[in-house]
Amino acid sequence: MASIEAAQAELENGGPMPRYSTNISRIVNSRLYQLTLGAAVASRAGRLALLAAVPLLWLAFLHIGPIYQMAKISFLTSYPLQHGRPASYTLANYAIFFSESIYFMPLIRSFVFSLASTAITLIVVFPVAYYVAKIVRPDWRSKALLLLLVPFWAGELIRTFSVIMLLANRGALNFLLRDIGLIDRPIPMLYTSFSLGFGLIYLICLYMLLPLYSAIDKIPKHLLDAAADLGAGPFTRFRRIVLPLSRDGIVSGCSLVFLTCIGVFATPMLLGGPTNVMFPETISGFFHGASDKWPVGAAFALIMLVSALTTAGIFMRLVGGKATKLM
Repeated sequence: MASIEAAQAELENGGPMPRYSTNISRIVNSRLYQLTLGAAVASRAGRLALLAAVPLLWLAFLHIGPIYQMAKISFLTSYPLQHGRPASYTLANYAIFFSESIYFMPLIRSFVFSLASTAITLIVVFPVAYYVAKIVRPDWRSKALLLLLVPFWAGELIRTFSVIMLLANRGALNFLLRDIGLIDRPIPMLYTSFSLGFGLIYLICLYMLLPLYSAIDKIPKHLLDAAADLGAGPFTRFRRIVLPLSRDGIVSGCSLVFLTCIGVFATPMLLGGPTNVMFPETISGFFHGASDKWPVGAAFALIMLVSALTTAGIFMRLVGGKATKLM
């Protein structure tokens, strides 16, 4: 017992690293390891730095880096740069958006569809999340949640084409309505605002389900039982207990759904049709054309990014408060 306490005291006082009896001891006890990684893990600050290095590098190279490059391109007069010619910067790429009103409508349409899809997704998914979290037996909740997640194992394009087969003139929905005698001819549902909204809700509802389920599952059941014993009805319990205690899940889910929905590219192009052009499609047109349009596309992408993040931030601050965070 005394030897164990002495070893613990030695380690707490920065004593030598323990000797390993396996083959890894050759690496751990080598001078190169002790001068590099071993010296870092010997101190608490070094261990914290090593743990933070991976997410910081991930954030810098895969998130901040591409955004910085896009912002840099948005100020160039032309891109790619020609060899031997210095880079020249301008604000004209941003002025194009504010000077030509033709670009306002796709951005406004993207925001309207994203906000409407977020609200409808919340209304549709909340009862499902509550049912799984509070009604389903605890030993069956993981299985029920897994069944709800199975369709999302497929890719975005596959699920989009499944919506096309469902809503087409010869799709499953029109065949069902005709077989039960409600219609005589197919209802044109594809390439409309309805098909676009339906497809977006179907594709993004997972981002609403998981935060809501996590928040509702944490609500103590005895609070609902106590409210019921005191005479509170189902609507009162929902309004006074469930809704306030699931606020973090609502804010997180709505923010994730909105930010995902406003940047979706393939689904609006396949389901929206020519009358429902979204802003990501407008941005892609600048990159598919001549190379000197890339700075304009980068500027438009940055405008959409800043607008979406600002909207989501205001929503999180107003509805969620200071303590709200993405789950």
